[in-house]
Amino acid sequence: MEVFVVRFLRASLAWLALGVTLGVCMAVHPAWIIYRPAHLHMLLLGFVMMMIAGVAYHVLPRFAATSLYSPRIAVAHWMMSNVGLLVLASGFVVRMHDVLAGAWLLGVGGVLSAAGAYAMAWNLWRTLDRAAVPPSRLVNTGRPLTMAPGR
Repeated sequence: MEVFVVRFLRASLAWLALGVTLGVCMAVHPAWIIYRPAHLHMLLLGFVMMMIAGVAYHVLPRFAATSLYSPRIAVAHWMMSNVGLLVLASGFVVRMHDVLAGAWLLGVGGVLSAAGAYAMAWNLWRTLDRAAVPPSRLVNTGRPLTMAPGR
């Protein structure tokens, strides 16, 4: 596996552990329910999205029978997403104590997280554009997909 794929999968598991830990803390100390947005973002953007990204970066190039469009974009995506989520989750916590500082952290973290998601979408889209057999040239004959005749 590519190094960035392993990084996404490991980051996903780390965010799962952090999100579950915060969930347990909220269960033990009900007053901590104010941190629910941080908990949810750790699990959705951290665990779910990073697991999807890691699997997608591994599987889609193989399905398309081509290399990933840009491994450098994938590495940048990993960095933007993790830093963005860390800042975003911190913003949800800080906002409960300092609204202005929390808003700034939420803004910066949200922009970084979104930039990472856009980078992944661009990278995978361009990878599919380079597919060995473009989807438009496949025909469905009831048998396994083959090339259209005469093309």
